[in-house]
Amino acid sequence: MLVREVMTADPVTVRPATHVKEALRLLDTHAITAMPVVDRSGAIVGVVSEADLVREGVPMDPRAHMMPDLGPWTEPPTCVMDVMSRPPVTVSQDSDVADAVELMTSTTVKSLPVVDHARRPVGMISRRDVVHRLSRPDEAIESELDERFRRLGVEWVATVDEGRVTIDGPVDNRARSLAMTTATTVPGVRSVFVLEESKVPVHPRGRR
Repeated sequence: MLVREVMTADPVTVRPATHVKEALRLLDTHAITAMPVVDRSGAIVGVVSEADLVREGVPMDPRAHMMPDLGPWTEPPTCVMDVMSRPPVTVSQDSDVADAVELMTSTTVKSLPVVDHARRPVGMISRRDVVHRLSRPDEAIESELDERFRRLGVEWVATVDEGRVTIDGPVDNRARSLAMTTATTVPGVRSVFVLEESKVPVHPRGRR
């Protein structure tokens, strides 16, 4: 899978001078966990997440402490530029989702901005986006594979069981390689097995 096939397009963005309160409202309104921070040209300069915004935004409640040490009052950050992460970690539209997942699981980053060649955000990819695509029902995966095989002009049959794909029909190594490549690019596919000997009739009338 490629990032552009999984990402959420048209991301919500903020400017460095955006007030923290407005950034919090945007996260809440759009039910997102992070936003790209862009300059006047629209190029990304940072990322602001819910963790960045709440880290210093919640004052201590004295009712929860026997002897609270409130200390001197300090003004919390007011602008996104004061709390955003930089330089931003990004991926391109044509990046492999597997590489994006590696970044999101090996670090504390839960979502990544997707940028074009000019470093302008065109989407966001999150762990939730990947979960959504991996959870596709087997019937939807089979339907997409059937359509892809039809466009290729082949009469292969794919069956899917919990994301595991078995393909019947390819008769030589080149065809098996094409079948494997085609199936592995379909969102929701977890593994692919191509039968060595075809059991599909020359002119099948339908699914077995």
